[in-house]
Amino acid sequence: MLKQRVITALILVAFLLPALAAPQVWPFAMLSLLLIGAAGWEWARLNAVTGAPAVALGLVLAAFCGAALWAGWGEKPPGMIWWAAVLVWVLGGAYAIRGGPTAWPQIPQPVRLVLGLALLWTAWLALTAAKTIGVNFILSTFCLVWAADIAAYFGGRALGKRKLALAISPGKSWEGVWSGMLGALVLVAFWLWLDTAFKMDSLSIYTRLHDRFGAIGLVLVVVFLCAMSVVGDLFESLVKRSAGAKDSSALLPGHGGVLDRVDALLPVFPIAMALVTV
Repeated sequence: MLKQRVITALILVAFLLPALAAPQVWPFAMLSLLLIGAAGWEWARLNAVTGAPAVALGLVLAAFCGAALWAGWGEKPPGMIWWAAVLVWVLGGAYAIRGGPTAWPQIPQPVRLVLGLALLWTAWLALTAAKTIGVNFILSTFCLVWAADIAAYFGGRALGKRKLALAISPGKSWEGVWSGMLGALVLVAFWLWLDTAFKMDSLSIYTRLHDRFGAIGLVLVVVFLCAMSVVGDLFESLVKRSAGAKDSSALLPGHGGVLDRVDALLPVFPIAMALVTV
């Protein structure tokens, strides 16, 4: 299993890094479009749509992403999209987590399908817009989620006692959440130094937030983004638990599916874009 995980991760990195490094936005946009289209297929399957209809929904999502790119929204998307995503993730995420896996199937299937595909489309648009700002910006946002996730894992294993959401994800603890936030803040301090010590292609998300909201505001925003990454993770977990699935699919050997790898990123990127463009 570990060997599979490592090989899959190396293959993904081999495609991701050149796409990020390309001066044009389209290589990264097309790569992420393929992944988001696959995530749309997974979302359909988790909500009781199988076979050709599930594939069709994934293709429809990819087509909408392509249409947004053709319309120029990859570089200049309407700002209201980010704030709509903030509203849905904050209020809708809290509602879904409070209801848990048993309440999710009670929502009409068309509503669940449209909601998930819309959130995936918005996340793809935010990823593409972040790439247009610069590699340093998008990498710093990626690393915020990854650092919080890694710190939460080790902090939860070492200190975890109080369960965060037992009915949704029994392995997560409040101690893991606090550890993740602390790990993210350590990363922020390091990256702020990087921005001043080296000439980057763009400012990181941390410097931009610091310039807009000050030091205290930066800390509060980072804590909020970490919390929303947990919401994204829990949301996907409750949908999988409701569907009786361990993973969103087996597309990524050793890792599960695309949704399993991007769930925490889905709310963070649109919210980050809302905050840096406010």
